[in-house]
Order: sequence, then C-alpha cells, then structure tokens
Amino acid sequence: MSAEGNSAVGEHGVSKRVKASNRKAVKPESRLAMVRRARKINRELAEVFPYAHPELDFRNPFELLVATVLSAQTTDLRVNQTTPALFAKYPTPEDLAAAVPEDVEELIRPTGFFRAKTKSIMGLAAALRDDFGGEVPGRLDDLVTLPGVGRKTAFVVLGNAFGVPGITVDTHFMRLVRRWKWTEQEDPVKIEAEIAEIFPKSEWTMLSHRVIFHGRRICHARKPACGACPITHLCPSYGEGETDPEKAKKLLKYEMGGLPGQRLNPPPGYPGRPAPPLGASD
Repeated sequence: MSAEGNSAVGEHGVSKRVKASNRKAVKPESRLAMVRRARKINRELAEVFPYAHPELDFRNPFELLVATVLSAQTTDLRVNQTTPALFAKYPTPEDLAAAVPEDVEELIRPTGFFRAKTKSIMGLAAALRDDFGGEVPGRLDDLVTLPGVGRKTAFVVLGNAFGVPGITVDTHFMRLVRRWKWTEQEDPVKIEAEIAEIFPKSEWTMLSHRVIFHGRRICHARKPACGACPITHLCPSYGEGETDPEKAKKLLKYEMGGLPGQRLNPPPGYPGRPAPPLGASD
C-alpha cells in the first residue's frame, strides 16, 4: 500500500478515535445539574412571560370550574367565546343544575362533545348545590368527587381561584417537561410528582402557567420555533424544530406572533390584543 494510502487510513483511524473520545466526554446530566437547569428555565420564562395567567375568562370559582371542564378537547379561546352566554343564563350552580339539558347543549355546542360536557357541568352543578351548599370547595379531595373533574381541573381551580399551589399537567406541560428532560414519565400523576420534587411549592402554579404559555406560543408539538426561542441555551432538545430565526418567527402564536390572545377579557398587563367574541372575525 502506498504511503498516501497509509496516511488516509491513519487519518480515518484518528478521526474515529476522536469521535469516540468526544462521545465518552459527554457525561449524563446529574440530578443536581438537571434541577439547577430546570429552575433556571423557570426563572427565564418568568422574564419572558411576566404576564402569564390562566387563559380562561372567569369571575368566580364556579365559572372557572365550568370553563375548565368545557376546555377539554378544544381551545381556551373557543370556551371563552362560549361561556358569556352560558353564564348570563345560568350564573349559579342552582341555575345550571335546574336547566333543561337541551338548552345547555345548544349553548355549549361550539366547544365540541357538547352532550357529554352538558352531563358533566350539570352534574357538578347539582353536586355543588346538594353537597357543598352551592359553593365550589377549596380542597382537592372534594373537587375530584365532582362529575368531570380530575386532578388537572382541580389544580387549575385551586391555584387560580383559591391560591392553593398546584401543578397543572396538561398536554403542553407534559410535552415540554419531557423535551427538557425533567422527567421521562408519561403518566400525568407521576409527572406531577416528579416535577413537584424539583420546584418549591410556592412556584407550582406560576410554573404551570409559564410552561403552558411557552408551549402554546413557541415550543409547539409538531414544529417548535427553536430559532425564536429565548431558552435554547438551556434546552437539550434544541433543533427538533425550525432553527432559522426568520422562519421560526413566523411560527410564533398569540401575542408573540402579533395575533389576538385567547381571552376576551385579558388581565391587566397582557401585552396582546383581546380575542374576538363568538361569530366575529379572528
């Protein structure tokens, strides 16, 4: 074999050894390092979304509870466009419990699965009337006894209507905490338990809002806007989505993309435009 051939083989061998060496140099992230990174992500998201909030319009715990049940399998925007008429006609649990089911079905039809949802919200209204004196209870164990109310819904209500810390594990939250390697769990209850060990209890409710905001606006399920993401330096999954800044910018949603938000009545400090009412042009 020629000297040139020997040189090529030698360089190839060195290249393989360098690559192998580089692979060995990348150590798995320690538990402590992951916790520090997770908490830094939370702090940086707090700066990106200082206005993070529940994206359902509500004026009291009953309205939030019903709206959260209606939000299954649809957008918060569609719920917010639907509930004004519902609550105008049935403002209390007693009113809703005594309603004609067909009338309720017609009012909530835009949210989808309206027959099942009618059964749930009328059932929970009756339970509130009969078992809780017409008031929404402020305890997890009581809330999950209501028809259509699971842990996710209960924590939304507890955290945002009663100030009780809770982690809301919805589809956005599950997707992002797995992308960020905070957990490998797939079961919502197990995810909740593992994330609760990473953050102090005082952070749970706002952490949920920030993660969900980020998932809805930037870190989308099918095509994350990686090139427009402010926490790429902390994300082990960077590159799963569009990395070109200009192309990524076009993927941004809601106020980040210059579009209306999900609430018809957003809280003070929200930098985007209110959503249009039902039937109006988006």
